[in-house]
Amino acid sequence: MVAWACAAGLAVGLAACGDSASDTEPAASGAGSVAAANYTTPLKGICPDTVVVQTSWWPEVDYGATYQLLGAETKIDKGSFRVTGPLGATGVDLEIRSGGPAVAFDSVTSLFEKDDDILLGYLDLDEVIRNSAEHPSVAVLAPYAKSPLMFFWGDPSLDFRTLADIGRSGRTVLVGDEAYLNALVGEGLFQRSQIDNSYNGDLARFVAEDGRIVQVGFVTDEPYRLEHDVAAWAKPVKYVLVGDEYPAYANILAVRKDKLAANRKCLSALVPLFQRAMVDYLADPKPANDLMIEVTSKLDTAGYELSSGLLADGNTRQRELGLVANGSDGVFGSFDTDRVQSLITRLTPGLTAAGTPPAAGLTPAAVVTDEFIDTSVSLD
Repeated sequence: MVAWACAAGLAVGLAACGDSASDTEPAASGAGSVAAANYTTPLKGICPDTVVVQTSWWPEVDYGATYQLLGAETKIDKGSFRVTGPLGATGVDLEIRSGGPAVAFDSVTSLFEKDDDILLGYLDLDEVIRNSAEHPSVAVLAPYAKSPLMFFWGDPSLDFRTLADIGRSGRTVLVGDEAYLNALVGEGLFQRSQIDNSYNGDLARFVAEDGRIVQVGFVTDEPYRLEHDVAAWAKPVKYVLVGDEYPAYANILAVRKDKLAANRKCLSALVPLFQRAMVDYLADPKPANDLMIEVTSKLDTAGYELSSGLLADGNTRQRELGLVANGSDGVFGSFDTDRVQSLITRLTPGLTAAGTPPAAGLTPAAVVTDEFIDTSVSLD
C-alpha cells in the first residue's frame, strides 16, 4: 500500500521506527468473542504454537480478516510492530507482523528466507512468479478476486478509460519497481519514457503537481485519503483499475515452497479458517477495523493513520468493485489456473529481459494450489 517512510529514513531499519526494547500492552478493541466462537478448529500439535503471518504493510483493510482471527487478550508489541493473541479458540496463538516501513521495506519473499518462524505471508502473485527460480513460494489462498491496484490522477481535463489511454498520453507515471511494469511496457500499454520509478510512497508530489501526474495506488486507500484526509487536496480523483485489464492476484496468502510439505496437515486445517474469517470480515468488518485502528494508533508509523471512515470506504469498494468475490468455480479464495497461466505468459518476457526470469517451464501448479481450500466456503 502507500509507503509512509520512517522519519529517520529507510535505511536505518526497524529500530528507527519503534523502540529497540519490546513495549507490549493489551489491546482494548477487537473481535475476541467472535473469534473464540467462530474459529474453533483444533490446531494444537498440528500447527506451530504461534502461527506467524507476515504482512507487507501496516494494518489496513487488506489484512482485516487476519485481525478478525485474533481472540481475546490480544497484545500489541510496539517495539517489534507485532500483534499477538489467541487464534480464535484453536489452541494456538496468531502473530501478525507489520511490513513495509516496519521492516525497512524488506520484501515478504526476503523475510521468508531470513526468518523460519514465518509460516504465511501476503505477497502479490507477480512477486511469486518473479522469484520462482531463486526464492520459490506457493500461494494457498486468494483473498482478492480482482486486484485493488490502480493508476490515479487529479487533472480534471484528463479522462482515461484504459491503461493504453494513459500510455498514449505520455503523462508521467509515478511508480515503484514492480514486476508488472515490464509487462505493461512490453505490451505497449505504457511507454518506457513516461515511467518514473522514484515513487517514495508519499502523496506530496501528486499534490504539488496538482494531480497532473499519474500515480500508482490502491483504490481502497488513496481516493478516500485524498478527498477526506489530505487538506491540501480535499477533492476526488479519477482512476483506472489495473485488475480490469491485467489478471494479477493481489495480496495472496503464501507459504515458502520448501515448507509446504512439512506443514501440509496444518495448512489443511488453517487455510479454511482464513477463508471463513475473510467472509465474516466482509459481512461485519467493524470489530477488526476497530482493532486495526487501535494497533496503528499505538505504533510509531511516522504519520500513517487509519480511520473508521477510511476502512469503511475500503470495505465498500471491496464489495462494489468486485474486488472481493468468489473464484470462477464459485468458491471463495480459489485460483483460476487459466488466469494464472495468462499472468505467467505476460510476465515472462519482461522479467527475462530484466534479468529476473521465472523458473524454467513454470506452470500454475508450481506457484498456486487449491489443495487446502474448503470448497464449501463462498460469499453470498
